[in-house]
Amino acid sequence: MAGPKKIIIAEDHKLFREGLKALLADNPQLEVVCEAGDGLEAIRCARKHKADLMLLDLSMPKMGGISAIKEMKRQFPEIKILVLTIHHSDQYVLETFEAGADGYCLKDAGRNELRMAIDSVLVGKTYLSPEISEQVMEGFIEGRKKLKTETTWDTITQREREVLKLLG
Repeated sequence: MAGPKKIIIAEDHKLFREGLKALLADNPQLEVVCEAGDGLEAIRCARKHKADLMLLDLSMPKMGGISAIKEMKRQFPEIKILVLTIHHSDQYVLETFEAGADGYCLKDAGRNELRMAIDSVLVGKTYLSPEISEQVMEGFIEGRKKLKTETTWDTITQREREVLKLLG
């Protein structure tokens, strides 16, 4: 039997970090091996502990989350990174995944969602909070619509179309 999965918590708010650690302590299959208050410290933790997963905030001092993800994946490509953030913007989601993150979970998620996110990422699946997945899909669909070439017919109103049909 393999030992517990090793986790690093990288979060600049101590109270939130301690809350996460307490929440994860309920699961004997997970072990918090290091805590970091900024991006540089997170990289030092990863260097010191061969962790399976890093829970990472995007807004941190010294080195932001996106830069930390890029550096982490460059140095330790096997580590899974689950972003925990307050940012709902699809731009943050896009940048986060482009940087190499494995999951994106909002900080207002409940205990069950966090567990599901951790489990998904640890088994190699990508995770995206349901609260923002619809927003991201809408952005994707709108982007696809914008790629279509608009004809003159697409730019006129319904009434203008009716008039043109009657004239024809």
